[in-house]
Amino acid sequence: MKAAISRKYGPPSSIVFEEIPTPTPKENEVLIAIKASTVNRTDSGFLTGLPKFARLLIGFPNPKYHILGCEYAGEIVALGSSITKFKLGDKVFGFGDAPFGGHATFRVAREDEAIAKIPSNLNFQQAAALAEGAHYALCDIRAANIKSNMDVMVYGAGGAIGSAAVQLLKAMDVKVTAVCGTHQKNKIAAYGLNQIIDYQQEDFTNCNQEFDLVFDAVGKSSFAVCKPLLKPNGIYISTELGPNNQNPFLALWHALTRKKGKRILFPIPTYNQEDINYLGNLAAQGKFMPLIDRTYPFAQLKEAYEYLLTGQKTGNVIIEMPF
Repeated sequence: MKAAISRKYGPPSSIVFEEIPTPTPKENEVLIAIKASTVNRTDSGFLTGLPKFARLLIGFPNPKYHILGCEYAGEIVALGSSITKFKLGDKVFGFGDAPFGGHATFRVAREDEAIAKIPSNLNFQQAAALAEGAHYALCDIRAANIKSNMDVMVYGAGGAIGSAAVQLLKAMDVKVTAVCGTHQKNKIAAYGLNQIIDYQQEDFTNCNQEFDLVFDAVGKSSFAVCKPLLKPNGIYISTELGPNNQNPFLALWHALTRKKGKRILFPIPTYNQEDINYLGNLAAQGKFMPLIDRTYPFAQLKEAYEYLLTGQKTGNVIIEMPF
């Protein structure tokens, strides 16, 4: 099979395409012919090895996993002997940042891994983008214990995580204010949100409203900046470590002191098959559809990563595999 290999941390130019053996599924695994994948923030972090201290977890001095691509969609072409949930020909999507593998023409997955059947109203390209951004958003929304009719601001609503977050929140009947760039407003407006703020035209902190949750889906704000926007017991969550890596420490301090009032949370993202099925069911009901920016053929994977690293994408960048 053909795979994009990254044996050392570095820029997209360090990726090489190689022919390697197609894996054989074990008794509890399926073999998936990959039809589409994505490039995303998770992949870029593992490609570049940044921030550097993360290499203690993802591999030091070189990456633990050589084939990136944490989300994918494809067709099951071989079954292990004990498989009961899936059959040959099933179209599936999945997520897995251990051991990745979506940037190859084939991938094996355990039957109990985070994979599910593709809803009939989605194609491979749409299904490939169902999980990465959405599972981060789902984890943080649940951590904040958000309920219907609450007020939530999503900063960075034009990204993969943010565009998923606003849709997941709307599906929960939450009142959503989205903050995004000028070039993203029209696409975000299609979600029928309560308010959209163009951060390139106005200061989002001047919003004359308070929120139960301010969710920074791109990690470009801070607790101090967003604190005035919070209700008396409001929560701030960011997808990044924050200025001077302060977010985990502030979250720990708030947890230890147990003081009431405005606070920051820093949830550790998790995922399982139940979460993937939940996202697939929302998509089947028309309540969640991944926002797609552009599509690259597999042969242009390096160019896709280059575009991703500009930080200018809207939603998801799709990789179309040869088939």
